[in-house]
Amino acid sequence: MYSTAQIAELFPDLMRIGDATLRDRVAAVWDESLTTGCGGQGWTFDEIRKIPFTLLAGKIDLTFVEHLNSCVKQCIAIADILGTVFGGRIPVRKDVLIAGALLADVGKMLEFDRDAGGKVIKGRFGELLRHPFSGVALCYKHGIPAEVMHIVATHSHEGDKVERTIESIIFHHADFIDFDIAKVLGKKSGV
Repeated sequence: MYSTAQIAELFPDLMRIGDATLRDRVAAVWDESLTTGCGGQGWTFDEIRKIPFTLLAGKIDLTFVEHLNSCVKQCIAIADILGTVFGGRIPVRKDVLIAGALLADVGKMLEFDRDAGGKVIKGRFGELLRHPFSGVALCYKHGIPAEVMHIVATHSHEGDKVERTIESIIFHHADFIDFDIAKVLGKKSGV
C-alpha cells in the first residue's frame, strides 16, 4: 500500500492540494490503481516511470508520469494566468483542478497491461473500458467529489458531447497540448 507521501514522489503537485482529505483520497485512488492494475499484477514505481505517455503516437521519449506532471503544471499555470488577467471573474477551483489533473489518467493503470515480453499494451480490460470510465469508477469508490470526477469523465473525446466545467476545459486543453505534440514527435520518429 502506497502512502500519500509515496504517491507524491511520483506526482509532487499532489501536495499542492490544500484540502488534506481530498489529497489523501487522490493518493488512495492512485494506490488502488497501481496495486490492482496491469491485469491484477500491479505496477511498481519503476514500471510506471517507464510507461510511455501514450500508446497512440509511435515511439516517443515522453513518459506517462512526465505527461501527468506536465498537465498538472500547465493547469496550475493557466489558472494563475486567468486569475492574474481576469481576477475572480473566471473562478477556478484549484483543488478541483489539481485533483482532476492528477486523476484524469488513473484508469490507464487498469487499461494497460504487459504482453509476454513485458511490453506495455492495451489489455483486455482496456479494450472493454477506456480509462475515463475506469478512472471514474475508482474515484467514486474513494469518495472523490463529483466536480473532480467530471474532469476524469470528460477529459478525452468521451466528454465532447457534454458541457465541461471551467476546470475540465483547462485540463482538456493541457492534455491535448501534450498529446498533439506527442503525435508530431511520433511521426518524426518514423515508428
